[in-house]
Amino acid sequence: MNQPRCLIAEDEPLLAQGLRAELALLWPELQVAAQVGDGLAAVAQALALQPEVCFLDIRMPGCTGLEAAQALVEDWPEGRPLPLLVFVTAYDDYALQAFEAQAVDYLVKPVEQARLAACVARLQTRLADRALRMPADADASPDLLHQTLVQLRALLGAAPGAAAGAVPRLAVIQAQVGNLVHLVPVEDVLYFEAADKYVRVITAEREHLIRASLRELLPQLDPQAFWQVHRGTVVQARAIASARREESGKVTLTLRGHAEKLTASRLYAHLFKGM
Repeated sequence: MNQPRCLIAEDEPLLAQGLRAELALLWPELQVAAQVGDGLAAVAQALALQPEVCFLDIRMPGCTGLEAAQALVEDWPEGRPLPLLVFVTAYDDYALQAFEAQAVDYLVKPVEQARLAACVARLQTRLADRALRMPADADASPDLLHQTLVQLRALLGAAPGAAAGAVPRLAVIQAQVGNLVHLVPVEDVLYFEAADKYVRVITAEREHLIRASLRELLPQLDPQAFWQVHRGTVVQARAIASARREESGKVTLTLRGHAEKLTASRLYAHLFKGM
């Protein structure tokens, strides 16, 4: 097996160096391919270098470790096994019981050597199992991939702001163009799509731009009516006419009365199953 490589994403330099030093003692063969301090850099470097393991701090600038993992799942090259994910957390309001299936692992700050040693042993076992399966199975383990997706969905659902019970539902979108404000009923929106610092609001008649983020909008939308199908796309369920599952695991969505097709990532493909 080739020498394994990892990415360390941690915005506190001393903690990052400490983790790196402990890994050097416990797993001398492991190469640190990159060490970054924010979530966006973690995604970019992981996609570019394709390490076997990613240590992701949950709370980072740019985007969280969970959001970085979501981006990796959605953008990872087809035919390449996903990196093994290890989240590093300060034991805050995230639901650590979601890690029990052990498709992904977690470390609590400050990282204890015994706990890290157990994590390393688990990672080594999984990489050895992956090496035995490849190249016959390029995805290394469909079952492990499924477990990872299930756990990541659970973790994203447990993240702060994911529960919208106390947040008032949004009824009207106010989209301003110059001195004119368009009032767009939410039920008229076919889908929302992230676009840099804006969100595209697409209706059957036209497109609007609002200066907001999907992270801000999501808690205000009815999750039964609006489904997140990609980290950058939320679609009104009743606007979906059909869903076609692709070989890659992604799902292509056709909308009613709208020519543009949408893609649901494999993280959200479970939403589209026959009754």
